[in-house]
Amino acid sequence: MLDTSARLLRLLSLLQARRDWTGPALAERLEVTTRTIRNDIDRLRTLGYPVDATPGVAGGYRLGAGAALPPLLLDDEEAVAVAIGLRTANAVTGIEETAVRALVKLEQVLPTRLRHRVNALHNATVQVPGRQSRVDAEILTTLAAVCRDHERLRFDYANHHGGESRRTVEPHRLAHAGGRWYLVAYDVDKQDWRTFRVDRLTPKIPTGPRFTPREPPPDTANFVAQGLATATWRYRATVLVHAPADELSQRLPPGIEILESTETTCVLAVGSDNAYMLALHLGMLNADFEVTDPPELIQELATLAARYTRAITPHADRAP
Repeated sequence: MLDTSARLLRLLSLLQARRDWTGPALAERLEVTTRTIRNDIDRLRTLGYPVDATPGVAGGYRLGAGAALPPLLLDDEEAVAVAIGLRTANAVTGIEETAVRALVKLEQVLPTRLRHRVNALHNATVQVPGRQSRVDAEILTTLAAVCRDHERLRFDYANHHGGESRRTVEPHRLAHAGGRWYLVAYDVDKQDWRTFRVDRLTPKIPTGPRFTPREPPPDTANFVAQGLATATWRYRATVLVHAPADELSQRLPPGIEILESTETTCVLAVGSDNAYMLALHLGMLNADFEVTDPPELIQELATLAARYTRAITPHADRAP
């Protein structure tokens, strides 16, 4: 059995790891009685940790938010992760100075071995300029809160064409990809799951009401990746490919959907914001295929076919 000091640290770690705990569950994890748990909770309160208790037979406990922030309990890997996150907190507007202050405080108490790990990673890393968009910290925390509390959200949204709309959604998750933040949510009006760029939305406060979460997409990360791949498609086509789906699946980029398949053929829903690039990618499937629309894609395929034909025609046989 752990001694009192070690047990208090373990208890605090458990309370920080999960939102709600019952007394018996904590007692089982620490191999003590529920009476000991009550005494340890009182000790944590004396040390400044605001632990809320829910009355009842189960004796529920939750680590609350206090007026003053008590010391946090972080293991080695958690401390390194926090320090690295603070060093790279440049995608959220308005927290740069705050992140630096927090990093200074954290590095003052980091053991030497951990400080060396953080500094080594910082010194070996360079920032590559790109199209990284910045979002307001308050908007990001608002979105995280409505995802956590299952509250409906209304917001004004500007799409990639510049069109404005008012959306009502049931938020599910935040995602970060390619230097941008995205909100995955169920669009109440469209009655479907959608992905929204956070830097293009303006939340309407107050939020609410609460909702019962729906069954989310089976793979949220893949859902976001597919949405990003298809969001800016200007040209779309349905293509019959003379190859089985299992043969093509490894060659297909994100966003390409297999609509139908047989033992020898499959039908793909493809697209691109550039008809020429779409024609090139279809050729990279390394299989015969048939396209009926759009006209821009057919024209690009004809242009490529003529170019490839000229490439293999002997000079003497070429038309003037």
